[in-house]
Amino acid sequence: MAEKSATPAGSGLRQIMKLYRFLKPYRGKFALGLVFLFLSTAASLMFPRLLGEMVDQANSGGLTAEITRTGLLLLGILVAQSLFAYTRTRLFVVVTEKTLASIRQHLYDHLIRLPMAFFSSRRVGELNSRISSDISLLQDSLTNTLADLLSQLLVITGGITLMMVSSFRLTLFTLTIVPAISLLAFYSGRAIRRYSKKAQAFVAESNTIVEETLQGIQNVKVFTNESFESHRYREKTEQVARAGITGGKYQAAISFIVLGFFVSMAAVIWQGATMIARGQMEAGQLFSFVIYSGFIGGNIAGMAGVYARLQKTIGASENLLQLLDEKTEELDAAPLSDMVHLIRGGITFEGVGFRYPSRDEVAVLKDVSFTVAPGRQVALVGPSGAGKSTIAALLLRLYEPTEGKILFDGRESSLFPLTTLRSQMAVVMQDVFLFGGTIRENIAYGKTDANEDEIIEAAKQANAWTFIETFPGKLDTVVGERGVQLSGGQRQRIAIARAVLKNPRILILDEATSSLDSESERQVQEALEKLMEGRTSLVIAHRLSTVRNADHIIVLNDGRIVEQGTHSDLISNGSGLYKTLTELQFTH
Repeated sequence: MAEKSATPAGSGLRQIMKLYRFLKPYRGKFALGLVFLFLSTAASLMFPRLLGEMVDQANSGGLTAEITRTGLLLLGILVAQSLFAYTRTRLFVVVTEKTLASIRQHLYDHLIRLPMAFFSSRRVGELNSRISSDISLLQDSLTNTLADLLSQLLVITGGITLMMVSSFRLTLFTLTIVPAISLLAFYSGRAIRRYSKKAQAFVAESNTIVEETLQGIQNVKVFTNESFESHRYREKTEQVARAGITGGKYQAAISFIVLGFFVSMAAVIWQGATMIARGQMEAGQLFSFVIYSGFIGGNIAGMAGVYARLQKTIGASENLLQLLDEKTEELDAAPLSDMVHLIRGGITFEGVGFRYPSRDEVAVLKDVSFTVAPGRQVALVGPSGAGKSTIAALLLRLYEPTEGKILFDGRESSLFPLTTLRSQMAVVMQDVFLFGGTIRENIAYGKTDANEDEIIEAAKQANAWTFIETFPGKLDTVVGERGVQLSGGQRQRIAIARAVLKNPRILILDEATSSLDSESERQVQEALEKLMEGRTSLVIAHRLSTVRNADHIIVLNDGRIVEQGTHSDLISNGSGLYKTLTELQFTH
């Protein structure tokens, strides 16, 4: 994998600030948290000053009552500082959790609205990692990192100001080490960011391997590829480790910042002791000065850690923002009741050509033209790879044609809002996908506000109710991951019930019966025939016996239409592809 150049620091900060738009609804609480942050920091800055006063009071022979009063004031400030810090943390936790929930919701809403062209070039595991791992990196950073950065800047600024008041000369002496520490922190943080981003990419790839392997565990076992998959995963996790170790070398460089801190403390005490000996400074002043130096040095060292966290956050935010910058489909939110009569079911392809975005060099469809009248049944047949399923995908506008145009009822498909168009179509595929919930939820996916009577009626029309009512849970029976608790025929009939409930004008059947046994095929075919009545139906089939009664048959080969007509027309063509395919099937 080629390493990308690091994003400039200013650009990275601009990137992360884009995520703060999600914090906007909670800016009141966030601002209040910043107020308590300021109060907490101010209280902590009073601590060294009061300690110095107590030392000077003791050295000058002050009364015990004065020392006690200063001590009680110090105690009160420490208690106030704790209360301010507690309130600040509580407010920031609320803001962080609500903001992260908004980011997750927005990212998920964005993802499911992206076009199929996007998903054809991305893996599910990688996208899942973006939603989980990258957002988790923001968990502590979104508010705490900013709060810590502001707190440290306040402590450093306030501490230096109070040190200047105590001794201008000693303050300048102390500040001579700050540029070196800041430079080391900057370069260490930038390297940490680069390798953290690299490690995150490897983590996403390793998550993809786990997700795909577990989803296809049956194939893994059937092909005895356990060792192969273990090796693949081991390679990725070792890449994560190597990137983390390299980044750790730079993180370890922060130790030199701590070294600089201790050296500066020793130097400050040496210089201050010399000034006391010359009568240029009081002991209490030096005591306060040393504590302020510790505060400043500790916060400068801490800024290196905050900077490193900020770099990790920028890396995660860049990945998230790349997804959010992807262009979504233009979906409308019109209610179904307003769309029912918008499409009658007429379909026209005019010189349609198509290439998949991920395989731009291969023309999948070439100059495809045909017309389907409303309510008619048309079959698409031909060898594998001829372009049959691509025609179905173009009808649903999962992709747009690269050449030509598609019309519905004489109007170009682009004139229909996507939601309007897709709401009038239903698909029943060979490889039925069922969600892991109940039968009720899977059927109702065709019409999410359907009542129980409508769901049962749809199940009956799909020949599914006969087996559903034999289950103890009936409609509330859990089908399991991808419907594994049901047989192939049962899954198909649930999918048909889902399509019945949707009540579409255009029905697409993609190899809907090709993988079933004879009895299941008979039951599914009966359900499909009922479903196709009065609807424009596009039937994609390998088993040519299932399309003999189609009103029109289109024969595709290598992305082109090579024949079309009725079954009797095509079978009478002695040299035609349809007749050849028919003879091959019936002789085997």
